[in-house]
Amino acid sequence: MNKSALNKPNETARDRPDHLTATDNRENPVLDLQIQHLLVAVEHELRCSPEGLTELALIKRLQNNPWQLIGPVEFAEPAQLYPVHFLLFHTLYRLRDQLAGQGETVSISPLNLQLRACAVVSGVGVAGEVDKLRMFYLDLSQYQLSDDYIREMMDDFWNGHQRQPPLREEASEAAAALGFEQLPEDFSTVKQRFRRAVMDAHPDRGGDTESIQSLNQAFAVLKAHFH
Repeated sequence: MNKSALNKPNETARDRPDHLTATDNRENPVLDLQIQHLLVAVEHELRCSPEGLTELALIKRLQNNPWQLIGPVEFAEPAQLYPVHFLLFHTLYRLRDQLAGQGETVSISPLNLQLRACAVVSGVGVAGEVDKLRMFYLDLSQYQLSDDYIREMMDDFWNGHQRQPPLREEASEAAAALGFEQLPEDFSTVKQRFRRAVMDAHPDRGGDTESIQSLNQAFAVLKAHFH
């Protein structure tokens, strides 16, 4: 199985997103095969974890046996993380579409990826709504963004200026990741809780890097929610 397909785009894109060269996975058999493997592995892992998984936890499972579908990832480097994140979410949205007719759906958020029962029997969600994130991740041309544009998107994310505000459900999941029972009233409360949580999760206190990454992600989502 080709790990490299998930770790870097297969050709260099121009700097501006409107200059991207669209790539159809039907014309890229290596990428198509990788996605087919991912569909099997992701569904298996989500069914084995009914309580849900974070994106980081799922990536680590896909790196390990028996899958080994993802190679080493430098999580602090956006240009390396983005293609892995993109193809994983592309797979999740395709899986959600496939399961819709079976009365199931996939809750898709970096903080909680979870299979759930669903009464909606359409792969595009509730009638009349346009799922912009679904459209973005199912467009494989977005897989080939330039490094500069990826860094710009990540800077916007961490600064709380997301191109699309987080859904209330995602904000609630981020609040839960920081230990809140419900969405707090203001961002200052979030900052105080975040500082304490990061201190508790520090490796010197028995924590780990993955926990801190999840806390950082939750903080960024809530920052975008309040701003």
